[in-house]
Amino acid sequence: MLNINSKLRELDEKGEAINIGLVGAGQMGTGLVSQVSCMKGMKMPIIANRTIEKAKNAYIMAGVSPEDIYITNTVSEAERFISAGKYVVTEDFTLVTKVLPVDVVIEATGLPEIGAHAAFKSIHNGKHVVMLNVEADVTVGPILKKMADSAGVVYTVSAGDEPGAIKGLYDFADAMGFEILALGKGKNNPLDREATPETLLEKAQAQNINPRMLTSFVDATNTMIEMTAVSNATGFLPSQRGLMGPTSTLKDLPKLFSLKEQGGILDRYKIVEYVLGIAPGVFAVITSDKPIIQQGMSYVSMGEGPNYVLFRPYHLIFMETPLSAARAYIYGEPTIACKGMPISDTVTVAKRDLKAGEILDGIGGYNVYGVIDIYVNSRKDNALPIGLINDKTILKTDVKKGETITYDMVKLDESSFALQLRRLQDNLW
Repeated sequence: MLNINSKLRELDEKGEAINIGLVGAGQMGTGLVSQVSCMKGMKMPIIANRTIEKAKNAYIMAGVSPEDIYITNTVSEAERFISAGKYVVTEDFTLVTKVLPVDVVIEATGLPEIGAHAAFKSIHNGKHVVMLNVEADVTVGPILKKMADSAGVVYTVSAGDEPGAIKGLYDFADAMGFEILALGKGKNNPLDREATPETLLEKAQAQNINPRMLTSFVDATNTMIEMTAVSNATGFLPSQRGLMGPTSTLKDLPKLFSLKEQGGILDRYKIVEYVLGIAPGVFAVITSDKPIIQQGMSYVSMGEGPNYVLFRPYHLIFMETPLSAARAYIYGEPTIACKGMPISDTVTVAKRDLKAGEILDGIGGYNVYGVIDIYVNSRKDNALPIGLINDKTILKTDVKKGETITYDMVKLDESSFALQLRRLQDNLW
């Protein structure tokens, strides 16, 4: 992404801009609108959200006059307003994927069902897609990437999310010829698989975030999803099913992420993992067998070697997302996306004893959490991807706490677009 600021400035000086359509005006999406308003060479003329007032408020917070905001669910009206330099809000997310002026669609709902549908429609209509929705990506990202490649557009997960930040370290080290041994992130919250929106309500209110979002962080579903995205983009495997989650300091990471016979915790290299005690931040553990390079690494205070850690102590969530849109539009390349066949999956585990007839509530809820597993294992076990659960997913049998939930244990929502895409995806590999 070198010189991307110059490229955006050039667009601005020519009176041109990358037009971004946004799906989802929650906390992430609302912040994204303000961030785009600060940038040169980019505009966001249309937002879709199921609550119109939230979409309007996102524009107002970014400095747009209420008189310049128009509501419509019609393509022709939306295009007319945008051509006149106005801003459009709509309840219909498919409208964002259809209007001609939009170059890049950013999907920011965090809902696999909406994310899958919006990405598919965007690709069909020749738009680049940025997924600020890694939940959808680990569920159906491989097939969406394949479709985007065929359509000549870019499909990518967002910069700013930890997977994108990790992939940046990976690309940096890989380009220089280092051997990359491990990739991972620091986990911000102590692990509690039994966490629920109720037990975390007070903490969520204090942090001004959605209780379900916080629950997905604490029970590690979010971490498992993020590491699945990294695995699928790099080919690295999970260290084990569900990962190990060791506690460490930054300076101890190179030794920790060495093989067991060398005093570390690993059975093999080229793995993904998370670590308690180093958050926020993402890391790559690298090595070189060249003595002169080892000397150089020591000289620049990277440690004694032979393993070294590259660490990025921040990821700027939605603030970085526009860079993925610019990279897709200007350079025609993704920030991070599945390379081909899925490598890993995030599968569903019972958070408590469950009874037949219960409705599962999915990511960040009361009754299930997600764990990462190798894709071939999840297929062999018939394990249910957590991203396919919606409010119409019903258990057909009792399930014990800690048991993996399989496809044959549930009645799925046959009207789900994500489910149909996932079935097509599984038939490809």
